[in-house]
Amino acid sequence: MTVRGKGPDRVHTSDDRGDVLQRLATALERVEALLPPATPPDFGSAIAFRWRKRRYLGMERGSLEAVVHPALIAFDDLHHVGTQKEAIRRNTEQFVRGLPANNVLLTGARGTGKSSLIRACLHAFARDGLRLVEVDKRDLVDLAELVALLEGRPERFIVFCDDLSFDASEAGYKELKAALDGSVAGRADNVLVYATSNRRH
Repeated sequence: MTVRGKGPDRVHTSDDRGDVLQRLATALERVEALLPPATPPDFGSAIAFRWRKRRYLGMERGSLEAVVHPALIAFDDLHHVGTQKEAIRRNTEQFVRGLPANNVLLTGARGTGKSSLIRACLHAFARDGLRLVEVDKRDLVDLAELVALLEGRPERFIVFCDDLSFDASEAGYKELKAALDGSVAGRADNVLVYATSNRRH
């Protein structure tokens, strides 16, 4: 197959295009090599973290940033959510102890204490090695990269996404579904996803 170029006598072959693509791939690899590596923070220095995107040389790279003063709350300070409180406490305790536990989706109207329940889990179990990583909905496309960073560590991580809602066609939805359903790489046994949403479905 040939593609005629702009010049009167220039004909570009598929081999030419292959060379161009190879050069572009090589250039991209060189640019990526200039980006700072995604290194884990000191997990002993904080109990809560945020996944943040930064732009370097026109490309974005995610990293974990420690939350110096996380807004925690005790389970005893949460009222009128007794059933939900007991369920999420029991699930989180199972997880921290290395026993089977579930990912969690809390639904309800704004101001009903969904996020507070998750922060109460951190308050209750941080001394047992629980850590919280907050991820914005738009950054769920990086979920596989984040889980790879946390996998194999001795701590137990809750990846927390607040106010979750999206269409099934969004990339973040596909990454979250792969993390929950399990991909060919399997699931990290020290990571769970806890999310809140104002929409039940």
